Amino acid sequence: MIRPASPSDATAVVPLIIQAMGKLAQKLTNVEDENVINQILKHFFMQQGNQYSYENTLVFEEEGKVLGSLNAYDGAKLPELRKPFLHYVTEHHHSSGINQGTETENGEFYLDSISVNPSAQGKGIGKQLIKAGIDWAEKLGHHKIGLLVEQNNPNALRLYEKMNFVIQNEKQFMGGLYHHMVFKIK
Repeated sequence: MIRPASPSDATAVVPLIIQAMGKLAQKLTNVEDENVINQILKHFFMQQGNQYSYENTLVFEEEGKVLGSLNAYDGAKLPELRKPFLHYVTEHHHSSGINQGTETENGEFYLDSISVNPSAQGKGIGKQLIKAGIDWAEKLGHHKIGLLVEQNNPNALRLYEKMNFVIQNEKQFMGGLYHHMVFKIK
């Protein structure tokens, strides 16, 4: 079952967000310690009005266990949604305002992180979450959905291509090169 996340999902969802981010989690927080990264993202997941909020998250749940998550939002709202996170990291972790760049664009619903528990991978959960993200975007009136895929992740690239996402351009983000892929809602 796919459902909107709630603050009580933080313990299950935050590790999934961190898994999806990979090394970006350290770059975004300016923190090396995984426990501290987990605490930061848990704090923001449980709050409203930021890009990592439960408000912007769907979860895949089976038999009461969260096995996957999708974090998404209106790309035009990213600067506003990112502001509390940047302020917190600057204030608490002495980062001088990380220049993250922008991974999304105005006019698109952005699929920020899609993640499936390793024990449940290969069962189509990611695909179901992506479809739910497309439905969510359509309900909100969006006509275009965007996401970034690391250029060295051919499995994810194939999955998105099978789901009719196409490479629109290349983006530099936090020191990495990504395919910016787009799905157009008809």
